[in-house]
Amino acid sequence: MKAGNGLLCSILGLASCVAFIYMSFGDLGFHAIEPKVRFVERNGSQLFVDGKPFYVNGWNSYWLMDQAVEAHSRHRVRTMLQTGAKMGLTVCRTWAFNDGAYHALQVSLGQFDERVFKALDGVIAEARTHGIRLLLSLANNLQPFGGKTQYVKWAWEEGLGLSSSNDSFFYDPSIRIYFKTYLKDWIEEMAGYVKSLDKKHLLTVGLEGFYGPTSPPEKLSMNPAEWASQLGADFIRNSKIAAIDFASVHIYPDQWFSGKDLDLDEKIKYVSKWVKSHIEDGDKELKKPVMFTEFGLSNKSKNFDHSHRDTVYKAVSDILYESSRKHGSGAGAFVWQLLVGGMEEYNDDFGLVPWERPSLYKMMKEHSCRLAAIRYGQGWARKKSKDMC
Repeated sequence: MKAGNGLLCSILGLASCVAFIYMSFGDLGFHAIEPKVRFVERNGSQLFVDGKPFYVNGWNSYWLMDQAVEAHSRHRVRTMLQTGAKMGLTVCRTWAFNDGAYHALQVSLGQFDERVFKALDGVIAEARTHGIRLLLSLANNLQPFGGKTQYVKWAWEEGLGLSSSNDSFFYDPSIRIYFKTYLKDWIEEMAGYVKSLDKKHLLTVGLEGFYGPTSPPEKLSMNPAEWASQLGADFIRNSKIAAIDFASVHIYPDQWFSGKDLDLDEKIKYVSKWVKSHIEDGDKELKKPVMFTEFGLSNKSKNFDHSHRDTVYKAVSDILYESSRKHGSGAGAFVWQLLVGGMEEYNDDFGLVPWERPSLYKMMKEHSCRLAAIRYGQGWARKKSKDMC
């Protein structure tokens, strides 16, 4: 892929070990006015931009590249990024992969659709126009949008003798060779490879944060249940890898305790312990920033009320604010997920249109303001954000 004029200065996630590159946004009709965006850097357990600590108040909109492919849906990308900017949000996490599916980026092994690449260019250019950074995921552990299932299928179609399990992705040598075509080997080797190509952008693994067999008993007890330690993930061990710049964690109490019908107070108690435990890991063990790259509540859970999302958001953001205020490793969080109107087919149980939920919209703006006050000082934040804060 040729270098162009759409430079992305961002952070990156792997469900997803990821590389950032220069891309041109050509004739897609996105704004070509690009404010200068500095690289995010890591110093110990904190992120910095221009020598000042950088704190993330972020969100997930996984669908941006997909909606940027066709002209009739492209306005949704602009609306979402404009809205994020108005709320003072700093980073959007989105997919930079789509393997073998509708609007596929990688249509077959090693073969890419230039039209979809241009759509991704457009997303990057539009984000830059609004001062939004992007956290790009380049692979998926789950079946939607291809992910490891598609790599196993491609290997099967080539006549390679594999287990029928999708977990062949992780241990079969042929599958590992296939994935090298896209990025190169798994966590350590993959992270090292990405860093050899691009030392400027930050890298993460995309873990949910579950503690594995090498974790001490007091950390294993933080897992939602015994199954969490048996999935193959090992948060501390995997996050310690030298080429990994920051740790990633998810928060989904509805899914993790689906058979227990926890009430809201019980969920908040668990979420608070989970967040504090991982910030402690970042402070004391990893010496790296910790990002909570997905968190949310399902609207299908028993006794769900939209105000419950406000409560969870406040619990998470308050803990992160205290960590930021003390210059700790709690680097930020990304709510799952934000949409614009007319996107019902993209709405899972967690999606919301921010302006349709005024209380949460207000809360997210207020969190943006207090993080800005830490970064720049209260007076500067008020002056620069007088329309928001």
